[in-house]
Formats: sequence, structure tokens, C-alpha cells
Amino acid sequence: MTSPAAHHPVPPTEPIVVAALCLRDAEGRVLSVRKRGTTSFMLPGGKLEPGEGAVAAAVREVREEVGLVVRDPAPLGRFTAPAANEPGHCVVSTVLTAQLPGEPVPAGEIEELCWVDPHDPVVPPGTTLAPLTRDHVLPALLAGGPRVVVVGVGADGWGGLPEPVRQRLTAAPVVLGSPRQLDLLPPVEGQRREPWGRPFGESLVGLLAEHAAAEPVVLASGDPLVSGVAGTLVRLLGPERVDVVPAVSSVALARARMGWAHDACAVVTVVGRRVERVLRELAPGRRVVVLSSDASTPAAVAGLLVGSGHAATRLTALADLGAPHESRYAGTAAAWDHDVPALHVLCLEVAGDSPTAWAPASWAPGLPDDVFEHDGQLTKRDLRASALSRLAPRPGELLWDLGAGAGSVGIEWMRAHPTCRTVAVERDPARAGRVRANAARLGVPDLEVVEGSAPDALAGLPAPDAVFVGGGATAPGLLDRCLAALRPGGRLVVHGVTVETESLLAAAHARHGGELTRIAVEHAAPLASFTGWEPSRTVVQWSLQVRGRSAE
Repeated sequence: MTSPAAHHPVPPTEPIVVAALCLRDAEGRVLSVRKRGTTSFMLPGGKLEPGEGAVAAAVREVREEVGLVVRDPAPLGRFTAPAANEPGHCVVSTVLTAQLPGEPVPAGEIEELCWVDPHDPVVPPGTTLAPLTRDHVLPALLAGGPRVVVVGVGADGWGGLPEPVRQRLTAAPVVLGSPRQLDLLPPVEGQRREPWGRPFGESLVGLLAEHAAAEPVVLASGDPLVSGVAGTLVRLLGPERVDVVPAVSSVALARARMGWAHDACAVVTVVGRRVERVLRELAPGRRVVVLSSDASTPAAVAGLLVGSGHAATRLTALADLGAPHESRYAGTAAAWDHDVPALHVLCLEVAGDSPTAWAPASWAPGLPDDVFEHDGQLTKRDLRASALSRLAPRPGELLWDLGAGAGSVGIEWMRAHPTCRTVAVERDPARAGRVRANAARLGVPDLEVVEGSAPDALAGLPAPDAVFVGGGATAPGLLDRCLAALRPGGRLVVHGVTVETESLLAAAHARHGGELTRIAVEHAAPLASFTGWEPSRTVVQWSLQVRGRSAE
């Protein structure tokens, strides 16, 4: 992707190493900033601090310079150009791209912002566009960004690859992958091979930016789109920039060894993720294929199964599938004592051995209250089911659970589908910790918890598809902030138990419409030697679906 500077030679001095972020608005224009006392507009970014990677540095600089919190940056390239504000020097910049998460505001040393059209890069009179942006970043954007090839390699290594794939690997100037995958390739003179660093996500983005000009080949295990790196690359770069060459997936091989049909089992990945994700899939007789992280996964899963009342579950670890030295290990969770090779797939045949094992097995809304640890701040079962029916979780959607308490609504939202996500906002640290513990125990450990009070704690969060306000609805400006943040078609559900909150929700209903409901639940309970009805506190529920950009 690197191209020679079109206007200036690069000065022969020690380069200044920086990282920058390219943020584009809905019209495709690029955000540029001008520092106080200078005349050049450039991308937000800056120098790396000691021990800091390029991705972390770029994200930090954007937060400091324009007040935005960026998530999931993608690589664009690594470019060298004359330094705009330091004559006689050059900069070497790792440039990333990301979605614009909000409205930028000049902060720190930034005096002015400017949106630059890549097709017609015009800046205010008396200013210039930095050579890095003008000569490298904008042309790279117009070219569509970096391209990458992802090649799946089985446990049989080089010998199992078709000849056209071998030729493609041999011809590649740069190959990226894990040390184990790189060791499977024969030596190729002049070829550069780079192993992933840690953390993996930051290393992936940094290495792809560094080698973007070479259109690198990335190695993956089996089918790269089955819980593999190709899925991440497609999300970051777009499917048109990623060429995937798959091998037979470990999941397909595992199903073949177990004799399990595709539609007769679930697949869960814990590669680089917490093993508690397995718990969501537990149900009587269920078959689960677990893509393991390393050699410690089977013992960790066995411990979770015993702790959740599923000690009788049968585990089968299938190691080095497709290799001549393929091996198999089996046993129950209660008796598991095998040392398993790191490269394996774990298959579960679920069996429960206690009356409480199946209490959280259903994905229907309204789990029993006693599966959640709480201090009384809990959206009770019947109210939770009512709220979730109106929040209407859909695959891939994000919920804000505000005033999360025990986290029950956000947890059940995520249990509805493996791709559903929740950000739970809770100001009490003890309750925030309880939300995390409940989420892990109920199989959704990836739930994100933000400690703080809404609406201030909402700054920088990605736009939600649904919002649940279980407490604190009377905070000034909170409901308006939620309505403005919702994506088109988004849903808002608010609960209130006080007269003040009821009045607020009645006014919101009058202004915006939606559904206003008063819910009173009574449960049968002992009354002396008889049984009587014990009422819970009446709750007012306001729900609304946003049709356009907001409810205004």
C-alpha cells in the first residue's frame, strides 16, 4: 500500500514513529485535525508511549484529541512521509480505520477540525494537508484498503495442501500465522514470516497494517471461517478484501469421528474466550462440539460441568484431527484426568445429575429468580419476561442494560442468541461484580459491564438496538439520551416503581406514544394455616419502538 511521496523526498533522518486513526463520516469524508500553532491538517494520532502498541496508541490519541472512544480499528497501512510539523524529519505511521463513534470535539492541543473529501481534498485557506494524509492515506482509501489471502492448513500440514495452494504460499512475499502454523511450511528464500504477538487482536491489526503493501497471506487452521481469523478479517476489512482458501474444518472432522449429524449438535468456540460460554448450551441429551483454546480446556470444562450439576456428562477429546498421530481421549466430567494435546476438539454428550442442573437450561425469557445472585435489586421473573418480550432480542443486536442490578435482563438478552451482546451499566461496584459473576455462571461471560451512572457512563458506547432502564429513569436527560442513541427500529423499555417515575413515564408516553402498562403480580404464599395471595410491588412499564433515527 505504501507509495512514494508525490510532492517531497523523505528526509534522511531518524524517523518519528506514530500511529493514527482514519475516521470517516456518513459522506465518506475523513476527519483531520490541526494542532494549535501549526498550519497543517492531519489525522488524529501521535507518538507511541513506552511499551505501547500502535493500536493502543491510536485509540488513546483519538480519545485525547477529539474525545471519541474508538472500538475495533481496522488496518489501512504503514506509510512513510515528511513530517508536517517537524521540518527535516519524517514520520513512519501505522494508520488504522474505524467507524465514527460520535461527534468529535477539539481537545488538548487540537485547535481546529476539518472534514476532507478523499476525491477533492480541500482544506481552509492558509492551511495545508499533511503529506502523510495527502500522499498516502487518501490514495489508500480510494484504492479500497488492504487485501489479504487466508489459507486454511490441516493438521497434516504442507502435505495435505493442493498444489495450487502450495504455489500460492510459495509465491507470497509475507506470511503471517502462529508459530506452529509457520513451522508447517518449507523454507522459501526471501519470504518474510511473522508470528502473531499478544494480545492477538492488536498484533493482527498491527502486522496487517505493516505489511498491507505486500498483500500478505495469513495462515489458519482448517476452515478459516469456522471460529477462525478469516471471520475477524472479513469484519475488519470487508468480504471483498479477503480471499479465503479453506481446508476441511476441525468441526467437520470431529462430527465425522463422533458420527454426529450437522443439525444434531451445537458448536461453541472458547478460542481466546472464556470457557463459561459452554454453559449456555447445556440441556438434557445435547451434543456440543467445543473448539478448545489449549490443552487446559478439557479440565476447565470438566470442572464447570461438575460445578453446575452435569458431572455425568461424557467428554471426548479428539486431538490432531487429520494427522497421522491423531488421538482420542474419553471420560466423564467427574472422572476426567487426561492430559490432552493442545490442538484438539472437545465433544460433549450432556447429562445432568442433580434436580437443579436444568433450571437455567431454557432460553425462553423469565429464568427462575434464584438462578441469579442478588441483593434484592433484581428484575423479577414475570416482569423480566414482559420486558424481554418487548425488547425483542434479535441475532447480532446490542442491548444497553441501565441500572443493571443483578444483570438479569442483560444476561437473558445474551442467552437468546449467541451473537446478542449486552453492555450493563451499574454504579454500585458490588452489584457490578455480581453482574459479571451471574453472566459467567449462566453461560454469557462476554457481557460487558461499565461501572458508572447513566447518562454520563454512556459516553463512547456503541449505539444500541435496544435499551432497558431498570432503575434510575429520573436521572436528568437519561430517557432523551437513550432515545437519541437507539438505532432505527430500536426498542426502549423502562420500569418504574415510584410515583415520580410513573409521572415521568406517563409524560413520555404522551409525548412519544408506545405502550404504557401497569403490572401487578401476586404469588400464593402461606397465610397462617391457609394460603393467600402475596402482592409484589406494582411496576409501571413504558415500551417504545423507534421508527426513524430517534423518537423525536
